[in-house]
Amino acid sequence: MKRVACVLACFLASIPLYVNATPKGHLFIIGGGKRPAEMMKQFIALSEEFRSGKIVILPMASSVPEEVGPEQTLQLKNLGARNVDYFILSREDALNPESIKLFEDVGGVFFSGGVQSRLADVLIDTPVQKMLMNFYEEGGVIGGTSAGAAVMSEIMITGDEKRTVEEGREFETIEADNIVTARGFGFISTAVIDQHFVRRKRHNRLISLVAENPKLLGIGIDESTAIIVNPDDTFDVIGERSVIVYDVLGADVKIFPAKDISVHNARLFILKKGDSFDFRARNVLNQ
Repeated sequence: MKRVACVLACFLASIPLYVNATPKGHLFIIGGGKRPAEMMKQFIALSEEFRSGKIVILPMASSVPEEVGPEQTLQLKNLGARNVDYFILSREDALNPESIKLFEDVGGVFFSGGVQSRLADVLIDTPVQKMLMNFYEEGGVIGGTSAGAAVMSEIMITGDEKRTVEEGREFETIEADNIVTARGFGFISTAVIDQHFVRRKRHNRLISLVAENPKLLGIGIDESTAIIVNPDDTFDVIGERSVIVYDVLGADVKIFPAKDISVHNARLFILKKGDSFDFRARNVLNQ
């Protein structure tokens, strides 16, 4: 018995212990468009609850990051942020472990809008991405708007589709194997995030994607609207417009040889400011 106990103890000791399985921080995910002052003040307030409260803006999604960085820095300072800076990182910068020092004592990180693949190309599989995940798990706030929202989920919508279409006729179908995705940062693994959602009529692409991935919630965030993802696996809606949630888990989903999709008994939620949603229960909290 002593020998068995010893072997068991050695075996258990060899199993790695994973800490921070549940992040202590918040995600502040904006659907794009104008960012109301009330909304951004909440981002500042959350950032100030962690470490020094300093905010770092990463504007690499933009085609003109040297303009967007200073603009967003000034906006946050005018709204009361005490310490804000921006960094335009290259892939080489992100691969350099020394770059982590740029984020020492930071309370919030914010990704600008633009093209989400630009952010992914710079940061995926780098020490900076790993640091950002640790930062979120330890209690930091990570925010983003538009492209900066799309990169939050593990499966990232790139904005492209596989079929060839004329300009202005994008995403006119609900069909399988059409939506182009890539790896996102993975702060959210149980949902896919889409942005500018109602304003730009992006329902077709999100419905198509969740029908192919029924375990994932589809969360479409409209402009001037945000969700705040909390440590307890819930999110709160703030802002001026709507958040749409598609849930096809348990629904009757059929994908036909021609790639057509049928979905019966799916669930749809249209959420407004003040509503809260539970990722685990897959339901609203304030019914």
